Amino acid sequence: MEKTALPLEVESPQELRDRLNLPVQDMLLLSRALTHRSYVNEHPEAIEDNERLEFLGDAVLDFVVGAWLYQHFPEMAEGDLTRMRSALVHTERLADFARQIDLGRAIHLGRGEIQAGGQDKDALLCDTFEAVVGALYLSSGIEVTQQFMSPFCRQAADITLAGNSLDDPKSLFQQWAQARGLATPQYATRNVTGPDHARTFEVDVLVEGQVYGSGIGRSTQMATKLAAQDALDHLENYLNNGKTSILTHE
Repeated sequence: MEKTALPLEVESPQELRDRLNLPVQDMLLLSRALTHRSYVNEHPEAIEDNERLEFLGDAVLDFVVGAWLYQHFPEMAEGDLTRMRSALVHTERLADFARQIDLGRAIHLGRGEIQAGGQDKDALLCDTFEAVVGALYLSSGIEVTQQFMSPFCRQAADITLAGNSLDDPKSLFQQWAQARGLATPQYATRNVTGPDHARTFEVDVLVEGQVYGSGIGRSTQMATKLAAQDALDHLENYLNNGKTSILTHE
């Protein structure tokens, strides 16, 4: 006989606030942010679901993330800023943010949604994260909301840049260094071999005297591009696995 899955124990709004050290004093507001419409359908005593707070949080996130990118990437073009913001606020990314803080176990869901695995659905986690941001903004203002989002923005920006999804490797690596408050990357030719008609260039990319990547090419332009890509590859490996020690500036 097949067993019915039991609902997971739901974390209370107070427990979530204390665990994450959220400066939210209005617990009714936070409780509303964590209430899915499926729960309201089964519990008439529940006043309101989180959809209005989700709407507000979506708008707040667009502003907060846009402001963070503007401040941390002073040389990034408007088009790239727009694409980067889209990468940081799309459904899967916000759902990942929600998983990082284990938001799923604090969401109030109806029985059917629990059975369907709603606590780990990307769309539902994304919506709830937006609602929590909306509640945080209403309770504590834009500066506190920016402080809450800053670590998420930095991590997601690093991953997006390392994934080489916006621009050429040299620009991407320079943007990563700028976002960390580091000096502009410098490219040094380490060695030149071969005859004049078929030279091979070996180039290192350095940030504040530390080698982050190396490249070998038939021209200095190609070698520098490969060195930057090598640095981004190390960065991506570091972010995904934590197995490389080349990046010391966290």
